[in-house]
Amino acid sequence: MKIVQKPWGYEKWFAKCGKYVGKILFIKKGHRLSKQYHKIKHETIYTMKGRYIMELKTGKRVMEEGSVITVPPKRIHRMYAKFGDVTLVEVSTPEVWDVVRLEDDYGRNK
Repeated sequence: MKIVQKPWGYEKWFAKCGKYVGKILFIKKGHRLSKQYHKIKHETIYTMKGRYIMELKTGKRVMEEGSVITVPPKRIHRMYAKFGDVTLVEVSTPEVWDVVRLEDDYGRNK
């Protein structure tokens, strides 16, 4: 298992192969990921613990424990742990490098 520290929390990579990647994302209360999209990467995100706001181009959606959302390529999205700490399970295609940042609270490159 690989742990990747992030300014908003961390990722635990529990699976990585040529066809898919599995991660557990932990987002600290009050933190947001980048407003971003992926050119190729396709993600499915399951809310294991907590509630958060999924910001999409079409609006904001409160995600509850047990909810699932699919993020296809080119869909702008951002996750915001407004209500408390959040634990998510993300399964995606293997293009982990495919991130186009539009906004970032931590000054990371776009």
